Amino acid sequence: MQKKLSRIGNSLGLIIEKPILELLHIDTNTTLDLSTDGEALIIRPVRVSQVERVRSAAQRISDDHAEAFEKLAK
Repeated sequence: MQKKLSRIGNSLGLIIEKPILELLHIDTNTTLDLSTDGEALIIRPVRVSQVERVRSAAQRISDDHAEAFEKLAK
């Protein structure tokens, strides 16, 4: 597939079609990692590991319910 860049304000952007976004599970909330090998632009979705997701969820629960946990511990 060949594409051309589109002007977006003072920048240029690449429009990625919906089937490719769906295939790669990318949406507007997906952080993308951009790198180059010196000849090509490489765009990859940043995937958070399962362990990091669980750790983050546990931390949010702990933060949100800290008072209740303290009362239960007494």
